[in-house]
Amino acid sequence: MKAIVMTGIGAPEVLVVQDVAAPQPGPGELVIRTEAIPVLFPETKLRSGEFPVPVEPPLVFGFQAAGVVTEVGADVDATWVGRRVAVDTAGFGSYAEFVSAPAASATPLPTGLSSVDAAAVLMNGSVALPLLETAALAGNETVLIEAAATGVGSSLTQLAKEFGAARVIATAGGPEKCARALELGADEVIDHNAQDWPIRLREILDGATVDVVFDSIGGTSALDLLDAITPLRGRMLSYGWLSGAPAQVSAMDLITRGLTLVGCAGPDWLAGVARSRAAVLDRAAAGTLAPLVDSVLPLEEAATAHRRIEERSPLGKIVLRP
Repeated sequence: MKAIVMTGIGAPEVLVVQDVAAPQPGPGELVIRTEAIPVLFPETKLRSGEFPVPVEPPLVFGFQAAGVVTEVGADVDATWVGRRVAVDTAGFGSYAEFVSAPAASATPLPTGLSSVDAAAVLMNGSVALPLLETAALAGNETVLIEAAATGVGSSLTQLAKEFGAARVIATAGGPEKCARALELGADEVIDHNAQDWPIRLREILDGATVDVVFDSIGGTSALDLLDAITPLRGRMLSYGWLSGAPAQVSAMDLITRGLTLVGCAGPDWLAGVARSRAAVLDRAAAGTLAPLVDSVLPLEEAATAHRRIEERSPLGKIVLRP
């Protein structure tokens, strides 16, 4: 079968099309014939070496895929065969014509939801729902959503008011993405490509404060935001670091302001993300959460997809199709 093999750590060019043996399902696993493979931002960090790779290359790359079950392993219900599902791999293997994955990760696709749309919405929505549930919005609060036009931020922006946000302030990178954030439901948008964007936030607030920050940028900007957060009940949910580093915030920074930082990571957090997959796909099928697809590329163009993501140019998910 055709697959994208990560031949080493480095630039997008380390992703190479090769002929490899088709996977066989082990105990507790199933194999799908892939129809759509989302290209995820964290995958670019793994390929570049910024995040540790779970297995030394060369390896078939990729974390998620959607398609049709063709085989099941021992202890897996045979009725899975022929069903349309989305799966998470054990850490690699999805950039391929056939993918083996734990059966426990398989989520059936609702009738009427395409594989491309399922692939586009799955990661974004399944992280956004637990974030909103953890935020426990009260219905009268102002929230700040960073990187609101794409990725997890785009799902947060679509859903925030349904979950109790009264006012949604967003950040996005560049005029086109700022316009997209407004389309998705933000009330005001700040271009976070400007280094002084936290100052612009305080100008927009005009003496008011933000109750909840959904922090995907991290780095030093997280510290710059603390004085704009409501004392005593304000909270920052930290789930990413687009800046290249997690939020540079100390316990003393939080204690002296009476603020809470919630780290949205680790096994328990990921279990909650997994539990939300079915709800996300149901929302996409019902039209209450839009799958944002930037483009669909042939599997062979995985390196091009990675390059575009690193340039921060897509306005939605890039999906590979075998």
